[in-house]
Amino acid sequence: MRRLALWSMTLMLVTAVPALSQEARAPTKVEVIQVSGAIDRPLLAYIDERLSIAERDAAIVVLQLDTAGTLDEDGVALADRIANLSVPVVSWVGPAPAKAAGAGLLLMYASSLGAVAPGSQTGPLYPVDLAAPLERPDLITTISGWLEARGKATRLERLDEPLPGTDAIELGVAFPEGVFSVPDLLNRIDGETVGTPSGPVVLRTAIATTGSRPTVDIRFANLGPIERVKHAVSTPSFVFVLLVLGLAGLAFELTQPGFGFAGFSGVFLVGLGVYGLTVVPFSWLGLALLVGGIGAMALDVVLRRLGPWTALGVVGFAAGSILTFRGLDEALRISPWLTGGAIAASVLYYGFGLTVAQQSRDRIVSTQRGLVGLVGEARGRLAPDGPVYVKGALWRGRSAGDPIEPGTAVRVRGVDGLILRVEPEPADEEPVAVGE
Repeated sequence: MRRLALWSMTLMLVTAVPALSQEARAPTKVEVIQVSGAIDRPLLAYIDERLSIAERDAAIVVLQLDTAGTLDEDGVALADRIANLSVPVVSWVGPAPAKAAGAGLLLMYASSLGAVAPGSQTGPLYPVDLAAPLERPDLITTISGWLEARGKATRLERLDEPLPGTDAIELGVAFPEGVFSVPDLLNRIDGETVGTPSGPVVLRTAIATTGSRPTVDIRFANLGPIERVKHAVSTPSFVFVLLVLGLAGLAFELTQPGFGFAGFSGVFLVGLGVYGLTVVPFSWLGLALLVGGIGAMALDVVLRRLGPWTALGVVGFAAGSILTFRGLDEALRISPWLTGGAIAASVLYYGFGLTVAQQSRDRIVSTQRGLVGLVGEARGRLAPDGPVYVKGALWRGRSAGDPIEPGTAVRVRGVDGLILRVEPEPADEEPVAVGE
């Protein structure tokens, strides 16, 4: 009986210890880093920061990829850092229709494990950097070194063409199953052994569906609001639009007596565009033609005409729109539809819209100056602005002193832009003229 009891206790301990260790095991930390869009300076800084945090916390890194490559940044250096990270790195191209081309494909090669969503795309490898579409002969040797260090049986074939997810799986670029989401990815790779610089690691990433203790601690980090704006404006199309709209807002102020909302908006938009130019490579000649063309069209606005400066400005603006970002990869070039639309809109805006507005304003101001010295009537309270009736028409008036009550006779003393400057007419004085 003693032996039987002893064997029973031993059996209970043997079965209970794994359960207790499983219950006591801390949740696996997973750092999900979203890599969306061209990897420019703001996005690269964000990726570097999250990789350092993951390494510090001994967390598994999941790179959620949807990128065509880097933008004037060293994609090989980033992939090399991924290859030498002390924690496992899993790259997932998804959700569909995400793609990993250029430096994005390098990140997949450098990772411990790759995965793709059905309907996604991997490749082509070139250009790695969208700002410098050049091939690097030594890159294959570098990639082969990463694959060997990770123990991955990936075939470096068809590097010059985009591959659907099934072909990427067939070549060993990705895990042999399609993955639909990050939780799906973690469940599918659970139990896989992957290589890291410190040795092989068994992934424990299954997400518990029952029980009170979580098995995986997933952290989704996103760019902050300021970094998100900086990343968003760091594209050629966005920079082009910001400069065109910002300069249009500043030109509008040429037709106004003061500096208002359009001017401040223009300054803000041009400022964002200038920041984008510090991230996106551009041609100084193209930028000079673009800005100079807008300046030439604005000059005709000041001259109140549609003349040779407008024609010269349109030509310069068109040439600048084409040349400013011409050296970039085709994926980043400005759409011809956007360029053509901007040229047509600029002709209408500067050549007709602002010029007509300026001429109309001049006529109104000339008419208003002819009202100086006439007497009219306040048709509302002027505190200090309000409606005044002079010479058969309503105008916007402004009291030069105290508020003026409705029905008070007022005399026009001057013109401030499009506003009549008025003062009350003393009752004992005979007016020179009275509003009809």
